Order: sequence, then structure tokens, then C-alpha cells
Amino acid sequence: MYTFFVQCRLIVNRIGKFKWGSVGDGTCFHFGTINRLHFLFVKPFASMAGDSETRLRSTENEQISKQPFLIGVSGGTASGKSSVCEKIMELLGQNKIDHHQRQVATLSQDSFYKELTPEQKAKAIKGQFNFDHPDAFDNELIKKTLHDIIQGKTVQIPVYDFITHSRKDEFVTLYPADVVLFEGILIFYSQEIRDLFQMKLFVDTDADTRLSRRVLRDIEERGRDLEQVLTQYITFVKPAFEEFCLPTKKYADVIIPRGADNLVAINLIVQHIQDIMNGGFSKRQSGCMNGHVTPRKRRTSESSRPH
Repeated sequence: MYTFFVQCRLIVNRIGKFKWGSVGDGTCFHFGTINRLHFLFVKPFASMAGDSETRLRSTENEQISKQPFLIGVSGGTASGKSSVCEKIMELLGQNKIDHHQRQVATLSQDSFYKELTPEQKAKAIKGQFNFDHPDAFDNELIKKTLHDIIQGKTVQIPVYDFITHSRKDEFVTLYPADVVLFEGILIFYSQEIRDLFQMKLFVDTDADTRLSRRVLRDIEERGRDLEQVLTQYITFVKPAFEEFCLPTKKYADVIIPRGADNLVAINLIVQHIQDIMNGGFSKRQSGCMNGHVTPRKRRTSESSRPH
């Protein structure tokens, strides 16, 4: 005959004179009128059936814990979403690890732009197509990809060419990971997609800073002229941000002012991710941080956003 200790912490409301309760395999206990009970007892070792049930529960918990923790990172164009993800990867030491071995992986909503028709592509070349509208993204492919990731599958991510405005004939392989960062301007817009994230971050950067970054990026990396960049920003980017992106800020668990410059906020998020990576199922179920994070330091950083 074996024995083991079971420690229970029962927090109950004032419920009357007497109450019967049970723990685990049905062992009953009795207590009177109290508000809190810290209960420690010794009982005979459970039957083999009970032991098998315990192992089954442990196996189920282990299977659940293998599901990746999905973190959504949203914000306006050139707000620093990609830079925040890169900084998180750097601080976790994941950027120097082979893709097959990484515990943290990243992907971007930019990879999921829809294929354009010839007419749409002609408009895009002239800067007359709205790439910041929800309809510009292949949301069905996004949902399928995220569900596959949740199931622990290796997925193929399309590669989008922002110069030709089309998908390339190649894919990037994303291997199973403990934590997956998914960044994009409208990842919180669709509730079906938004509800898949266990933590939601919103990178909140000044509009003038975002515009200056976008102008430099589009001219240097995309070969566009200043007039086209400004026209596209005023016609599509700014109105779309105010109508579709900014309202999703209310869904964020953490708001990060100034993006990757905010090392205080990023370090807190990194610590939380480390807890998830090291703590298993119980950590994953503990919930997410909520509220604003106030920064103390600044660092100069660039972001990369399409269109």
C-alpha cells in the first residue's frame, strides 16, 4: 500500500453551516462555515484505474501544450511591426538558430496579398490600387495557414513581390514552433482570424514618423517617385488606416508606443514569451498581459511595410 500527499486550496463563498465536497477521484471532505480552506491530507494510493486516468490527463495536457502560442502584432503602415518582431527574436536568441530548431517563428500578412487581375495590376503599377483594404488580402489562406500552424504542421508561406505586385513561384517553409509571431496591418480586422491569437500587440507610432519611413522605403526599395508615394498615402493608406486598422487597436492586449524604440515594452513581452517557452501548459493557460506599456528609452529603428 502506497500513500501520497495532495494539497488543495479551496476558495469558497460563505455558503451556510455545512458543505460536502470532493477532490480528485471522489474522496469526500466536510467543512463548516468558512471563507477559505487550506486542506492537506494523506490518502491511500488510488487504484490502477485511477492511476491510468491520471496518466491520460497528463498525456492530454502534454498534447495541448504542444500547440503553439500565437501572438498577433498589428499597427499602421511603417509603424515598426516587423522591427518589433525582429527585436523579440534577437533578444530571445532565435535569429541565429536554424529554422528547423527555432522555438519562435515569425510570418507576415504581407505574404498573403491576393493575386491581382491584369486590370488591378495596371492600377497597382500607377499607385492606384488600395493595398491597405481588407479585401486586398487572401483571408481564407491566412485562416487555413494559422489553423495548420495550431495543429503543429509544417506550412508553406507564399512570397509576394512588391515590385511586380504578384506572388513568386516560391515558398518559405515555416516549421512548428512553440511561439509564432504574425504581424500585419489588418490581422485583427477579421474576428475569425483575431480570435486565433492568444496575445495581441498593437504598435502605436506617430503618423509623421510612419509617413517618413514609408516615403524612404518606397523610394529606396521599390523604385517609386515621391509624388506617387504621397498620392497613394493620401488617397489610400491614411483613410484605410483610420477606417480599418486604427479601430482594431481596442482589441490589443498590449499597446507598444514607438515600436522597436520601446525596449521596456519589448523586454516585458520577451519575458512573457520566455515564461511560455519554459513553463508549458500552465503558463500558456495563464492569460496575457493587458494595458499600456510606458517606455523609458529610445532607439533608432526602421520598419518594413509594403505599399
